[in-house]
Amino acid sequence: MAIPPDSKSEVDAIVETIIYLYTESRRLTKGMAAQFGLTGPQLTVIKLLEELGDLSLSSLSERIRAQNSTVTGIIDRMEREGLVRRERSTTDRRVVYIRLSDKGEKLAKNIQVEPMEIFRSALTSLTPADLAELLRILTKLRKRVLSFVEGDEVEAPTNSREEEP
Repeated sequence: MAIPPDSKSEVDAIVETIIYLYTESRRLTKGMAAQFGLTGPQLTVIKLLEELGDLSLSSLSERIRAQNSTVTGIIDRMEREGLVRRERSTTDRRVVYIRLSDKGEKLAKNIQVEPMEIFRSALTSLTPADLAELLRILTKLRKRVLSFVEGDEVEAPTNSREEEP
């Protein structure tokens, strides 16, 4: 079933908004990172470690939605620059935690506005009911996209008005 003509413009507007938000977040992160001599992913790692504390490589990879091998490269460069250090877990020798160094902590404190804070601030202007609805819809959308990416869906649906699960 095709998308009804009156819904097509809504779908297009939503897609454009998602692309805009993604592009803008990358632009803001890259611009701010450059001010501090960092890459966008390095800035993200520094702010995550500042906010959450020590993280294992796999946990950090999950948080920034990147492969372990990609994050290993990022951490290798940050370690060479003295921004982070690796510390093996005392309870499980297989686990290595990534921790901000003193230099990394000082840098993190100097970065006052993380680009994602702009989005957090915008979201706090929504009502609790709107936030809950937005989260519900985005979670549903994320699951559908993931099912396409993982090959569970053969083709994209053509009806945007499907029933709630």
